[in-house]
Amino acid sequence: MTTSTTASPTTGGRPPAARRRRRPSLDRITFMAAFLGLPLVIFVVFVVWPVLQALYYSMTDWSGFTPNMNFTGLDNYRKLAHDDIFLHAVRNNIELAIVVPLVTIVAALAIAVVVTVGGPSSGTIRGIRGAGAYRVVSFFPYAVPAIVIGLIWAQVYDPAAGLLNGVLTGLGLDRFENFAWLGEVSTAMPASMFVIIWASVGFYTVLFVAAIKGVPAEIYESARLDGAGRFRTSWSITLPLIRDNVQTAYIYIGILALDAFVYMQAMNSGGGPNNSTLTMSQYLLTTAFKKGQFGYATAMGVTLALITLAFAALVFLVNYLTGGHERRVRR
Repeated sequence: MTTSTTASPTTGGRPPAARRRRRPSLDRITFMAAFLGLPLVIFVVFVVWPVLQALYYSMTDWSGFTPNMNFTGLDNYRKLAHDDIFLHAVRNNIELAIVVPLVTIVAALAIAVVVTVGGPSSGTIRGIRGAGAYRVVSFFPYAVPAIVIGLIWAQVYDPAAGLLNGVLTGLGLDRFENFAWLGEVSTAMPASMFVIIWASVGFYTVLFVAAIKGVPAEIYESARLDGAGRFRTSWSITLPLIRDNVQTAYIYIGILALDAFVYMQAMNSGGGPNNSTLTMSQYLLTTAFKKGQFGYATAMGVTLALITLAFAALVFLVNYLTGGHERRVRR
């Protein structure tokens, strides 16, 4: 029995398995090198390599001013676990990461809702009168450098010549005469938090305004026809529809709060009374440049980076567990 094989016209007489692969063109190679290879090299050189260096330095006794260093393993991290000042700074940073993002996001959302959909309950969906002016005023503090804001508020909180004490005593509150807002354990951290929130809320207001304006007006009109009030509309419509923006904003402001170096250093460079406003980055600076313990300070930096990553992961997890993934699936 004779079996004949018919060659496929598309393979030129060769079976598909034997088909030769087409060589990439010069155009394709150039494109991949320019848009994939070059960014990858830059990322490795300026991100991956410094991270690996930091991990290595954190396990040495490097003083920062000599090329000599001895590998000490995890000794620096064990020392951190028993460093009371560092642990106090960690607690301060965690407190900042809890309070500052929450208050900032709530305040920014409230202002954004008012200036976009908080206007008249009849007619076109719009914000209150003069909404543009409110946006400009709220954003203004963010346009000022953080170091300038810190120095200005340090003068506002000044016990003897500060504007705040002057206004309060002028109103008859004599107990605030020469009151040290940044010098009392009970008020140093809340006063510092207020400055960070005041400086940040404008940016996130603008961010949320842009997000809310992307919501179709028909949705708000339908809710209005169904009798939903402003609070109900904000809670049941606005917040779920801009959930991803809120999540992103929470991570950004949380990272700022976990660092907060510039604000704290400008207002209270010594860490405040009993280290009540000391942050990890401030203690890191002191350890590295005043004590000459760069290896130990690098271990603090690595720890701060891990805490920051853990914070971001926690925000993603909370968003997932509260139904964020279900809304993406429905889309």
